[in-house]
Amino acid sequence: METAPLLHTQTQAINAIRMLAADAVEQAKSGHPGMPLGMAPAAYVLWTQFLRHNPTNPHWPDRDRFVLSAGHGSMLLYALLHLSGYDLPLDELRRFRQWGSATPGHPEHGHTPGVEVTTGPLGQGISTAVGLALAEHKLAAEFNRPGHTVVNHYTYVLASDGDLMEGVSGEACSLAGHWRLGKLIVLWDDNHISIDGPTHLAFTEDVLRRYEAYGWHCSRVDGADTAAIVQALRAAQADPRPSIIAVRTVIGAGSPKAGSHKVHGEPLGPEALEATRQNLGWAHPPFEIPTEIYAHFREAVGRGQRLEADWKARMARYAEAYPQEARELKRRLQGELPPLEWEKLIPGFSGKIATRAASGKVLDALAPALPELLGGSADLTPSNNTQAQGMHSFSPENPTGRYLHYGVREHGMGAILNGLNLHGGYRAYGGTFFVFSDYMRPAIRLAALMGTPSIFVFTHDSIAIGEDGPTHQPIEHLASLRAMPNLWVIRPADALETAYAWRLALERKEGPTALVLTRQAVPVLERDTLAGAEGSLKGGYVLSERPNAKAVIVATGSEVALALEAQKLLEQEGIPVRVVSLPCWEAFEAQPPSYREAVLPRHLPTLAVEAGASLGWERYADAVLGLDHFGASAPYPAVYENLGFRARSVAQALLQLLAEQMEG
Repeated sequence: METAPLLHTQTQAINAIRMLAADAVEQAKSGHPGMPLGMAPAAYVLWTQFLRHNPTNPHWPDRDRFVLSAGHGSMLLYALLHLSGYDLPLDELRRFRQWGSATPGHPEHGHTPGVEVTTGPLGQGISTAVGLALAEHKLAAEFNRPGHTVVNHYTYVLASDGDLMEGVSGEACSLAGHWRLGKLIVLWDDNHISIDGPTHLAFTEDVLRRYEAYGWHCSRVDGADTAAIVQALRAAQADPRPSIIAVRTVIGAGSPKAGSHKVHGEPLGPEALEATRQNLGWAHPPFEIPTEIYAHFREAVGRGQRLEADWKARMARYAEAYPQEARELKRRLQGELPPLEWEKLIPGFSGKIATRAASGKVLDALAPALPELLGGSADLTPSNNTQAQGMHSFSPENPTGRYLHYGVREHGMGAILNGLNLHGGYRAYGGTFFVFSDYMRPAIRLAALMGTPSIFVFTHDSIAIGEDGPTHQPIEHLASLRAMPNLWVIRPADALETAYAWRLALERKEGPTALVLTRQAVPVLERDTLAGAEGSLKGGYVLSERPNAKAVIVATGSEVALALEAQKLLEQEGIPVRVVSLPCWEAFEAQPPSYREAVLPRHLPTLAVEAGASLGWERYADAVLGLDHFGASAPYPAVYENLGFRARSVAQALLQLLAEQMEG
């Protein structure tokens, strides 16, 4: 006899999600009501019967993660967060998509309590979730002990057709299957509708057969059948493979526009919204939720507090049995680096060495001191020098391995790196050629937007790649990445600056860092006659000073050595010149104005030298010796020579600048 009231409460709870979403979109006159209306039953089941979370502590380490990869349906997530008791008041839902609200158009990590990942660009959420699941998998293998399970949570994803169309999700999900990430569960909103219309216009493949080929557990359910959704989720939890559940839904369910692409990205409109209320039997005005429905959802608060208390009790018992491991796990989950004696860790360098090779030697020194350091490469390990000595390869058979082989999947690697670093417990980096940062740009941008400390290792940084030619020679990439807010781009001049670049990247918690490294050997600068490389921690410094300097040459990377050679040539002509190394513009901009002025005085004519696009250098220099066209295929000394990157060319460019300023 209790079944009927329970079913009534369940129906009303599902409709509360639907109407909060539809009303908020209508009030904003902007948004996507269709997905929340269709997926509300599945989301309700997941959030009330499966998701282990604590609304009063969204950062509890062993919580389940929920990623709304279909970020356009953000009001579904905001409704769930509000109803479940997160710090997201009803007024914030009323202010959906408005200035200063906690309910932006797409979910933003760090902006709204309970949002795990910034989503919106389709494919990124589900791909980042692979990194979240991988972090859980690895931490569990590393720290759990018989009778002491302290890492044990799932990563759930709500994905759309668009997420599964985007290529990045194929890359990441292929790896998830290969790695057997059994605690990754995807609910696919299989509604057969995209913005253009029916998905059959462009998407007719058998998605589940594709995921079966990836090594996933696959199933189908009716999106309105909550009992079937429960069974499918239980089966997914029991399967050792990652799981995808095709939830067959009707977009805009309950509205007059149900099943139409017109309900995807625009409000229902007053008449259709009122008809939806009547169709659903929802007898409440906008933003009014019955007390009993709040009580039903808010059971999550007490349940979550009990779950977290149980985990803390298990952690206490674990700490008694394994005190060292408990301290280490706590430190890593808090994102704190262990005490590091950087000066002792930096290897000795001399002669000439490529900065990519120097980076590898720095990693050899760092890996034993930083157990959370987790590396990888997109099938370019020997070229990127990203596998430190003692870093064994990760595999299903060796889950504690600290080196990830991504295959030729730069796009997926970037998103997975973000997931690993968002989760906590690891500082993950991944490598590829600099020119292929183009494939990773969406993930790099989201790392910057989220403030995620991912480290991107980019080697083969310039035309000095040589024979591989223009397809592999990055030209515009430095300027392009420097234009991205909150991304630090570091192009070190030599081996010692490379070591400090790693220090900058690892100590930075507020966002991602790109290390841009040479393929070719460059001189290890003679520091007994030059400034110490620790100046690079400030982003830029006076490397070589001359009394009564008449001008400044500022350079990055391999061109710093050219600047020093040019300094000598100019000195022979009686022109003293200061040389500045500027490996990281962003770190330099973070310094006080007085420091920046002391390094690059405005009254001194300044020439910038960099084997890449000149765009951006106008902020620091009066003239630029750069490269604003594509390169050529030839041995790299010939490429540099013929494209004007030699000491004599630098000296001539500075003489021309001085002459122009004299004439002016």
